[in-house]
Amino acid sequence: MVPTESNFDEFCEGRIEKLIDSGIKKALSQADYRIFNLECPLYDGNTPIPKTGPNLAAPVSTINGILKFKPSLLGFSNNHILDHGDEGLFSTMTALRDNNTEFIGAGENLQEATRPYVFELNGIRVGIYACAENEFSIAGKNKPGANPFDPLESLDHISSLKKTCDYVVVLYHGGREHYRYPSPYLQKICRKIAEKGADLVLCQHSHCIGCYEGYKGSTILFGQGNFLFDRSESEFWQTSLLVLADFDVKMTVKYLPICKDGSSVRMSNDEEVEKILSEFETRSKRILEEGFLEKNYVEFADGLLNSYLYRFLKPDYPFEEFSESILDDTYYLSALNEIRCEAHKEVIMTAIKQRLERRFKGEH
Repeated sequence: MVPTESNFDEFCEGRIEKLIDSGIKKALSQADYRIFNLECPLYDGNTPIPKTGPNLAAPVSTINGILKFKPSLLGFSNNHILDHGDEGLFSTMTALRDNNTEFIGAGENLQEATRPYVFELNGIRVGIYACAENEFSIAGKNKPGANPFDPLESLDHISSLKKTCDYVVVLYHGGREHYRYPSPYLQKICRKIAEKGADLVLCQHSHCIGCYEGYKGSTILFGQGNFLFDRSESEFWQTSLLVLADFDVKMTVKYLPICKDGSSVRMSNDEEVEKILSEFETRSKRILEEGFLEKNYVEFADGLLNSYLYRFLKPDYPFEEFSESILDDTYYLSALNEIRCEAHKEVIMTAIKQRLERRFKGEH
């Protein structure tokens, strides 16, 4: 959920009927708990952090519309919640606390950001854990931000949560934008999350409907799509899924397709539902085919490599003139080793972060 300039007024004035149709409103009202990923700070200032990609924000008064959705919990663990620094995050936290609305996945430091949320209904305890891939929004030991996925820590957090809950839901903000399948590595991560105790894993970063997998009794959704986020007219942004999870003697999961409708969203009609779910099921069957994920991802990655190399090299000519032929085998071997090897990667990341900090402080 991201209020945008096209619907700021509706959010600020709480005109929910202009944001969703009666079908979505009914589905939300019938749920005992409603959880949304809030992917921007609620902030009236302008303190954008240095980063790549857009610095998102919405006026604090958009909380009026957000509250109309009666959120039980808002997730902050994403790559935009720190787009306006500590001030933007603290403003968002204050707005929610002032309105007695719970949030998860970010905090004043790493320890606070890792805290799960637990609710109980009819004697059943459900734990929610939220984490995000490592981008510009991540918290540190003494630094505000979002909870990063750390395989040396997050898996233990999930395992510990499962010991006190009947069911565990993990909100994992990761995966490649506009790609409807998981990478082999993302599938490996989510399967391990399931093995550690998650009954439901929801990946929420790709901005498109992906596919799902049943794994050792758990359900993994690789790509849910947007809910309310009017920033693109890309085909990927036109459809998404409401996820209905029912926790009883066993967990059941249903998917309700919804469609973007200008700056609002609506329930999909019968024809759209059939098409969306049919394609969803087809993709979900394909990821079970031996070798499909690896082959498909190699093709996807190959199509993007030149754009990454161009960004790294910053040559003094247009991207259209860039060709892999200017790079020899030694370059590719060196790049592969320095990105893949943990020791090299740690050196590079540490040094780059230090130099950026010095530059932002005006030091040489």
